[in-house]
Amino acid sequence: MVGTLVAVTALALGSHSPSARQDGYALVQLTPAAACVETIPLLEAGATPVAPSLRLFRLPVAAARRLAPGLRGHGALQTFELDRPVVTASVRDTQPDPLEPGEWWRAVIGIDGLTPPGPGRPVTVVDSGLDLGHPEFLSRPDTLALNPQEPAPFGGEHGTSVASLVGAPVNGVGMVGVYPQAALRSWDTALGNGTEIDTSEVVKGIVAAADNGPGVINLSLGSSERDGLIEQAIDEAFAKGSLVVVASGNDGDRGNPPEYPADYPHVLTVGATGADNTVAGFSSRSPYVDLVAPGQDVTVATASDSSWHVESGTSFSTPIVSGAAAWVWTARPQLDNTQLFEIMRRSAVDIGARGRDDASGYGLLNVAAALAYPAPPRDPLEPNDDVDFVQPDAASFNGHGPLTTLSRRRAALTARLDRLEDPSDVYRIWLPAWKRVLVTAVSNANVTLRVWGPDTLTVDEAERADLLGKDARARSGRKQVMVGRATTGRWGYVEVTLGGRRGLQASYSLSVIG
Repeated sequence: MVGTLVAVTALALGSHSPSARQDGYALVQLTPAAACVETIPLLEAGATPVAPSLRLFRLPVAAARRLAPGLRGHGALQTFELDRPVVTASVRDTQPDPLEPGEWWRAVIGIDGLTPPGPGRPVTVVDSGLDLGHPEFLSRPDTLALNPQEPAPFGGEHGTSVASLVGAPVNGVGMVGVYPQAALRSWDTALGNGTEIDTSEVVKGIVAAADNGPGVINLSLGSSERDGLIEQAIDEAFAKGSLVVVASGNDGDRGNPPEYPADYPHVLTVGATGADNTVAGFSSRSPYVDLVAPGQDVTVATASDSSWHVESGTSFSTPIVSGAAAWVWTARPQLDNTQLFEIMRRSAVDIGARGRDDASGYGLLNVAAALAYPAPPRDPLEPNDDVDFVQPDAASFNGHGPLTTLSRRRAALTARLDRLEDPSDVYRIWLPAWKRVLVTAVSNANVTLRVWGPDTLTVDEAERADLLGKDARARSGRKQVMVGRATTGRWGYVEVTLGGRRGLQASYSLSVIG
């Protein structure tokens, strides 16, 4: 009874796969430097904006292939991929079941005896849609469809099931979600018949949720193929203050292949457990799993017949964490998303192998513990994993501004690194003409400090000539780089990376004096 994750895939330009149809749609992303005039031929060819902040358009494949060479020749084409529809999550061996057994998970996650707050931080389910006519959602307060839920009047079966675990209300019928009074939002990614989704709709849903203000975004979907556009949308959502919660995948008994977005940085990745508080065999194992929650044999609402079924899958453990995170965030509104991210996994109850492991991450969700867990320091300016996040014309999204400028010569901050989620931080600084600049990092762990020149495109593949200075001594404590004088002012990039092989996390303070 394992629910297969919603599948999202993208096909690169020039693919010879039989799926590369000429009559479909393509996604065209312009570069940050592309002039407004470059959008004119796209719009004339029938393009529609997908995410303006990502400079992303959707248009017929034939038109996109015709325009791509010219855009590339003008340096205006950043990404071209097919917007390929794929089957949404299907569920095997479903069965109607009394509701009582489906509530076993409530005691497991530590909410028995707790009173959840009223609506606060929203949870947006980006999935196959919500059946607003289901008894759980009919006239439910604080429920908002961010786009039409198709096919009317029924939303997708998978999306309705996921949403029910977030916020099915106390209404005398059916089940009760983890956060019954949650502010619940739904973006339907399944166009036309409720069983197919497109990459473009997933991107739209993530961006729409982020544009509504900081909240929790639930992604019970995945693919074995990495999709840069979905990753950019997630990065933008995180930069705008949202917490993105994703399913680890259902391939734990099939070799644990890579799963995306589960294996992206800056997402809270959730595996599944059963009633015995052990990780389910189907739950995908990987170093990117952050925590687990009940996801085997849980009762969910279904749009197929407006009733309730018992289902299994990490698709269903994920909304339990999403709803719990929104509860904690509503009760502790002073937290930002970086603090909430850390609290949700650090407060989990260790199960299985001692310490963090690939099956259960940091452990089993516990809401009571998360409500009481001490707030860690904020991790500012995330995501800032490489130069393209912070350069003047950020290629990934509208990135963060510089630490120092021509008029602001000093800066200081405290931040964190995580070996898997956030191994490097990159900051843009101003290197004034005829002045030396001192960069200092003080850490409780072994970090490497480097300063790169203005022509650096990525610190992963930077040329030695771009390196202005480094301190890579294998020890904790103070690291310093003095950047020498230059005849002209220019931008530089400070990189702080977790070094060595020991330790999963490090905190550091950074100062720039120019």
